[in-house]
Amino acid sequence: MPVPTELNLHRQSRVLEVSFDDGARFALPCEYLRVYSPSAEVQGHSPEERILVVGKEDVGIDHIEPIGNYAVCLHFDDEHNTGIYSWDYLYQLGAEQTERWQTYLDELAQSGHVHQDHSN
Repeated sequence: MPVPTELNLHRQSRVLEVSFDDGARFALPCEYLRVYSPSAEVQGHSPEERILVVGKEDVGIDHIEPIGNYAVCLHFDDEHNTGIYSWDYLYQLGAEQTERWQTYLDELAQSGHVHQDHSN
């Protein structure tokens, strides 16, 4: 799998930009990263146990903690900090962003939650 060459946190726009050594570059919104946190709190222990996280439209990242040379822990401003984002997982989130984001929006709609787009 590709390895990140650069991580840039854009606090105002709440986007984490990740560049990889294969030339891939992803702009990952903090909300997207938060709702797809790899933590057991969000993911459960199987796909059926995954929790729909709502109300994170304005979430940001306070800081990024390196975990060895294979991952980072993202410390969100809602105090969530238990997800370890491996390089492989960040790449997967970037590569599958369109599909995963639509799935999230569809799940929100099915749950009755109205997504407030504050990105403008």
